[in-house]
This record gives sequence, structure tokens and C-alpha cells, in this order.
Amino acid sequence: MEKARRRQSVLLQHIDPIIPNASSCESFVSSSICSAEDGGAYERTVGFGDDVVIVAAYRTAICKSKCGGFKDTLPDDLLSTVLKTLIEKTGVNPGEVGDIVVGTVLAPGSERAMECRMAAFYAGFPDTVPIRTVNRQCSSGLQAVADVAAYIKAGFYDIGIGAGVESMTLDNVRGPQKVNSKVNDFPQARDCLLPMGMTSENVAHRYGVTRQEQDQAAVESHRRAAAATASGKFRDEIIPVSTKIVDAKTGEVKPVIIAVDDGIRPNANLADLAKLKPAFKKDGSSTAGNSSQVSDGAGAVLLMKRSLAVKKGLSILGVFRSFAAAGVDPAVMGIGPAVAIPAAVKSAGLRVDGVDLYEINEAFASQYVYCLKKLNLDPEKVNINGGAIALGHPLGATGARCVATLLHEMKRRGKDCRFGVVSMCIGSGMGAAAVFERGDLVDELQNARATAATVNLLSQDAR
Repeated sequence: MEKARRRQSVLLQHIDPIIPNASSCESFVSSSICSAEDGGAYERTVGFGDDVVIVAAYRTAICKSKCGGFKDTLPDDLLSTVLKTLIEKTGVNPGEVGDIVVGTVLAPGSERAMECRMAAFYAGFPDTVPIRTVNRQCSSGLQAVADVAAYIKAGFYDIGIGAGVESMTLDNVRGPQKVNSKVNDFPQARDCLLPMGMTSENVAHRYGVTRQEQDQAAVESHRRAAAATASGKFRDEIIPVSTKIVDAKTGEVKPVIIAVDDGIRPNANLADLAKLKPAFKKDGSSTAGNSSQVSDGAGAVLLMKRSLAVKKGLSILGVFRSFAAAGVDPAVMGIGPAVAIPAAVKSAGLRVDGVDLYEINEAFASQYVYCLKKLNLDPEKVNINGGAIALGHPLGATGARCVATLLHEMKRRGKDCRFGVVSMCIGSGMGAAAVFERGDLVDELQNARATAATVNLLSQDAR
């Protein structure tokens, strides 16, 4: 065993230039130097070829349900568009995909599962490629990406797709059709049935988030989203969808191409928002203007082993570093990111203040403002291109949308932006978060270095 450790130490000395001698290699082998408690130190391990990486991430535009650009578009058409784009943009053989996992929330499970399978066929995938759905409420799209990353890491397959889709035009938010009578004996179980808007009011009341703070967050979300749209930032991530709009009065069918988010209000301002009445509670502070929009949309993320991406000559957009889901009190489900983010960041060997960009879903301004305060986040690092208040929140698709938005922005920022986080609260009292690293980062393990003649080598043949 000792001999094997010495050989590994010598090998590490050659491939990692930050390790000056064999004795320091010993400590490197025995324990990771990734430590969230030590200044957020972050270094590669020797297995970077086994990293799970993202080579493509795209989404549709996000449109207002029942009256927006996708009101007459079926969810399988939304999903097939982004699935097909992943293959066309990367040139990956669709038959090589080990699995497709789709986050989706509102539709009946078996019905949506069949629609997703149909979407894969529309997109050109052979019948040999399986597909399944996953539902962890608002984090379903991110959960799909995390599931695929975990399966690749476990060696079940080398290539997979994590996606999300939701048509809130077709499917409505609703509770259980029949509620167990014993729910009243379990207060937290009862609170799982609270309307999401009431949980927003609970957050605002319990943690002192004011109406003005919420309205200001909404104005800023619209301002940033409008600026990002005007500057063309979203063009890198949005895939145009060829579809139709049916005139409700005449029945006339008009072919259209939808390529722009249609819920953004560039002129949103505090004065107008202050006129809106509370939406969920008579004396409340959550309104239609400072809550996320009900929306339609889809997104998809293509993941694979780093070594395979390199072999295929594909550019690496991002590296999947960690994921965490955490439970919180259902009555204040919106605080979920404040618990999940520290867990995911610690798992990645980082600190919260060591993350360069955040995408935190704006389910409600109350919970968004609370999470920023609780984690002491710099607002200039969070949702810099707007969030769900302006863009919309198609429940099952939001996670995949956030991944695409985050990674494309990190790519634009280059060397000054290494780590990013996607997070959201989850109905019934949870939070989820994932850490990503910018894909084109070149670190020490990828660099060759000269070896002095006095350094001990693995064999005589290596001299």
C-alpha cells in the first residue's frame, strides 16, 4: 500500500505544478484541499477527465400563459424544439444519448410522460433512447439536470439531457383532489396545502420584507430583463419556435416565429406597482406585479463526461460541480434558497461569497429579497439579466432556463467569472441549488511543465 501511495505521489508531482515535493503530495492524496471552511480554496483533483460538463444549454422564449406567444402551442412542440437544437448545434449522434430527463410539474404524470416521449421522436431521437419525467415542483428542471449529472458520474451512461417543459396555458395549479382527514393533526402537512401566494405573505410578515422592497425588486427585474433583451444577450440561449397564433374571435390561424420573452415590461415603475391591490391577502403585500408570471416555455441542457467532450472536439460551456436540495417549513417555503445555496456551495468546496454569479428564481419578490438579505448577497451578482418576475416562471422549465441563462452569461464574462449558482424555492417547503464552473477555464492540471533531472521518476524508462 505504501509503495502504491509513493507512486501516486510521484505521478501527482508531474501533473500538478502546485505541488512542490513528494511530501506535500502525501497530504494531497490523503485528503482533498477543497475546503469551504478555508477561504473557499478550490483546486482540481486528478480525475478532471471524469468531470460532468455541459456542452450546450438552450431554451425557448418564455411567454405569458393563455394570452402570450405560446397560448396555442402544445408542450411537446416546445420540448421537441429545444431537444432538436441540442443535437443540431453540437453534432452529437442522438443515438448516443443514454437518457433524457424532463422536469415538468402540472400535467398528469402519465400524460406528460407520453408527450415527452413523442417530443423526442419529433426531435429525431431513435426509439433506443429512453426518456422519463421528474417532478420536484419548481426545481424540476434543475433536478433533471442534476439527475443526469449524477447518472453520468455513476457511470450509467456518458451522455444525457436534462430538460424542462411547462404549459401553464393548458395545465393549472391545483391541490390534491382528495385530502387526507388527518392532515389537520399535522400542522406542517396542512401547510403543504397553502396557496403559494399565502406562503409569500408569510415570508414577508415573518421576516419583515416591506411592500416597497418587493416592488423595487420587481422594477429592477423588469429593468434588467429589458436591458438584456435590447442588447441581444438572450439571443445566445433562446431558440426561435415556429408555431401559430389562433385568433380567439375569428379562429384565424396565423403562422409566427416566437423568439422573444413577452412578459417583460420595460416601463415598470414604483408608482404604478404601488397602485396594485394585494393578490392573496386583504392587507398583504404580494401583488400580481411583484410575483412571478404564469408562463409557458421549455429548456434543455446537454451533459457528458469531459473526456468525451474533448474527444468529440466540443466546446465546454460549463462544469457541473454540486447539487443540494433542502427542506424548510412549508409555511414559508420561499426561504428554500437561503438553506440550499450554502449546502450546495459547501459541497463544491466554496463559500457563498466566492460565487461570481447567481440565478435565484423570483417566485415572489418577498422570498427573493429575504434570500438576498439572509445570505448577504451582492445584488449586482444576482439575476443580472432579470428574473421570473419579468421573464416568467414556467414551473418545470425554470431550472433548465436558469442554467442556460447563467452559463451563457458566465461565458460572456470570461476569466472574471468562474463559479455560478442556480437556485429556487420549492412548493411544500424545500429549496434546491446547484453550482457550476465556467467551462473554458484552464487550470493547473491541464498544463504541462518541464521536469528537472533530479526529480524521482516512476521508472527508468521515463528518464
